Amino acid sequence: MMNPAPAPAYSLKRRLLLALLGGITLVWLATAVFSYFDARHELDELLDAHLAQSASLLLAQTGHETEEIDTEHMPQLHKRARNVAIQMWENGNTLRLHSPSAPAERLSQQDEGFSDARVAGKRWRVFSAWGPERRYLVQVGERYETRDEIAADLAKNLLLPLLFALPLLGLLVWFNIAHALRPLAALGRQVAARDPGNLGTLDAGAVPAEVLPLVENLNRLFERVAQLIENERRFTADASHELRTPLAALKTQAQVALASNNDAERSHALERVIAGCDRATHLVQQLLTLARLDPDEPGGKAEVCDLQALARTAVAELAPFALSRKVEIDLAEGAAVEITGHAGLIAILLRNLIDNAIRYSSEGGSVHVRAARAGAAAVLTVTDQGPGIPAAERDKVGQRFYRVLGTEEFGSGLGLSIVKRIAELHGAGFGLGEGERGKGLTVALRFKP
Repeated sequence: MMNPAPAPAYSLKRRLLLALLGGITLVWLATAVFSYFDARHELDELLDAHLAQSASLLLAQTGHETEEIDTEHMPQLHKRARNVAIQMWENGNTLRLHSPSAPAERLSQQDEGFSDARVAGKRWRVFSAWGPERRYLVQVGERYETRDEIAADLAKNLLLPLLFALPLLGLLVWFNIAHALRPLAALGRQVAARDPGNLGTLDAGAVPAEVLPLVENLNRLFERVAQLIENERRFTADASHELRTPLAALKTQAQVALASNNDAERSHALERVIAGCDRATHLVQQLLTLARLDPDEPGGKAEVCDLQALARTAVAELAPFALSRKVEIDLAEGAAVEITGHAGLIAILLRNLIDNAIRYSSEGGSVHVRAARAGAAAVLTVTDQGPGIPAAERDKVGQRFYRVLGTEEFGSGLGLSIVKRIAELHGAGFGLGEGERGKGLTVALRFKP
């Protein structure tokens, strides 16, 4: 079954460009709308003031004979003058004066103040006022067409620059985004040009601050991967060497048994084959255990477990092995010692510690296991009466396949490596010291609360 094709990656440049231009356009339009309505309000106020002022000037002339005021031949000094009308009504019902553009009927039925009216299908803004003694009614009107034309010109002046500025802004934004993202493109080319085996750190010198955490995390990842690869190479080389030796011994003993005509010699060779199989099995089990511990985090969820109970189970499991080696093993009595950890891994740790102590203890020796509280911490100690480890070599203990020279006991050199790795996964301290009365070895683990 073919995997579905990955979704196409979105363009960061395009997204930033659309976001910025979209935001600028929305803000510009909102500003234009607000400015339009505010300007329209101010325009209406100004034109209303002109209507009132014109009416007051006409009222000032009512002291003269109205026949002397020539409105029929008023010059059209402005293109929009035709949209302004003046009327003077005697007693409010007889038209005495009017401008050429004024209709024959009253502009508004309202006698005082501002009003909106419709005359001959046209909308008018009208100001009405009575003269002294309420003899003459003056009405000055302006068609709304004029105001609408001015408002339309105003809106055009507000929006027209956007048509020219938006493409220019788009080019500027695109150029700046491309310039800002250039270090990312260089970083991509740097990664693409790398050899698969090159796990060196990436150059973060010209990387933007927002991308620096990503580069730093990648560099840390490269370091961990390089360390894991190096560990695997060393592990594979060492494991192949360690496995080659018992397999060669098995082959030799099998050839001896096959070629021997002596039953005793053949039986001895076969016993050595069986012992070699046991040692190889133990080595493989240790290798598999150590391989499972290589990831940074153990599997499963940490839980509260009783260190004393786990130690008791491990001692019971290894008692037959200790008996076969004629080694006494005991667990100090005590109350439950609870820690937070992975019970399965702690059990492996205990088995390796105790197994190691039994293997290196001399016949008739003893192994002491103790779990107890030391303040808020939990301390586990395993003490044997074996040859111990010289102080100069204790720093090397825990390295894979390391074995102290001069010991006759066969081992893989992985037991304490497993113990140390599990301790690290639990954040526990690992220490080595001398056994009782300066003889043997004491391994101490300190689990923090």
